[in-house]
Amino acid sequence: MAKMKAAVVTKPGADFEIQEREIPQAGFGEVRIKVHACGVCFSDHLVKDGLWPGIAYPRVPGHEVAGVVDEVGRGVTEWKKGDRVGTGWHGGHDFVCEFCRRGDFIACKNEAITGITRDGGYQEYMLVRHEALAGIPDDLDAAEAGPLLCAGVTTFNSLRHSGATMGDLVGVQGIGGLGHLGIQFAARAGYRVAAIGRGPENAALAKKLGASVYIDTVATNPAEELAKLGGAKVILATAPNANSIVALIGGLGVGGKLLVVGAPFEPMEVSVVSLLMARRDIQGWPSGSAMDSEDTLRFSSQSGVKAMIEKFPLEKVNEAFTRALSGKAQFRVVLTM
Repeated sequence: MAKMKAAVVTKPGADFEIQEREIPQAGFGEVRIKVHACGVCFSDHLVKDGLWPGIAYPRVPGHEVAGVVDEVGRGVTEWKKGDRVGTGWHGGHDFVCEFCRRGDFIACKNEAITGITRDGGYQEYMLVRHEALAGIPDDLDAAEAGPLLCAGVTTFNSLRHSGATMGDLVGVQGIGGLGHLGIQFAARAGYRVAAIGRGPENAALAKKLGASVYIDTVATNPAEELAKLGGAKVILATAPNANSIVALIGGLGVGGKLLVVGAPFEPMEVSVVSLLMARRDIQGWPSGSAMDSEDTLRFSSQSGVKAMIEKFPLEKVNEAFTRALSGKAQFRVVLTM
C-alpha cells in the first residue's frame, strides 16, 4: 500500500509526531482529497491539549483544508477526481435530525467536526464526507484559501446574517487572524468600517484592509468614539477578551448588535440596562456549512479578499503550531504539503 505523512497527536499534551500511514480508501459517501495546504487554527489546541470531550487519540487535527479530489467513494455524484475543494470545521451532518430537516446543517445534533471527531488536514491525504466539501475557485491559491474555510467563513457568514446593510457603521474589534478578514469582508460588502485595535501601530494596516476609521483602545474610549460616529449597527468581536468586548457595548446604536465570533474562555459581565434602553442584542455565531464556505471563497475571489499568511512545511508542524498560538503571526499560519 502507498504511504503518506501525517502529523499526529498521540495523547493530550503531546508534541506532534510525523508518522507514515497507509493512504486511506474512500468509503461510501466519502471523498479522498490530496491536501495541498491546511491552516493552523487556534482551536486546534483543543485537540492537542485534550480540551474537547470525547476525542479519540491518536488524532490528526486541522480544519482549514485545501486540496484536490483524489478518489470518490460509492454514492458520491457531485465531485470528481481533480476538482479543487476544501473543508472546514463542519465535517458532515446526519440529514435526519430536526435541525438538518430544517436545513440548518451547522446545528446538526450529530455534527462531525473535522480534525476533532474525524482526522483533519495535517496530513498529505484525508477522507471527507461528501456533504462537507466546498468548491475552490481556480484563481485562489490553496494556502490562502485554507484560512478562508474557518476564519473566513466565520466572519463572512456572521456579517451577512447580522442585519447590517450597505452604508451602516460596522465595528470590527481585533486586527488578527479573524479581524483582518472581517475588516476586508465588511468593507467590500459596502459597510462603513471602524476597525478597533490596541495601539497606534495597527492604524495603517486597518486603513489598507478597508477601514474608514481606526479606533485605538489605548488612547481613547472605543464606545465613546463609536457613539460619536452615530453608533454601530453591528460590532464584530474577534479578539477573545471578555472585558475588551463588553467595553464596546455602549458604542452600539439603537437596535445594534454585538456579534461575538472570538470566544473568550472567561464569562462576560454585561449591564442589562445598557441592553434594554437601546434594544441592543448580543449574538454568537459558529462558522457555517460547506455551501457557506463556498460562498465565502467565491466572494473572496470576486472581491479580492485575501488572508495574510505565514507558510510552514508539514515537517515543521510543531514550530508552526507554536507560531500560530504565539499571537505574533501575521496573521494565519498555514502548513503546506
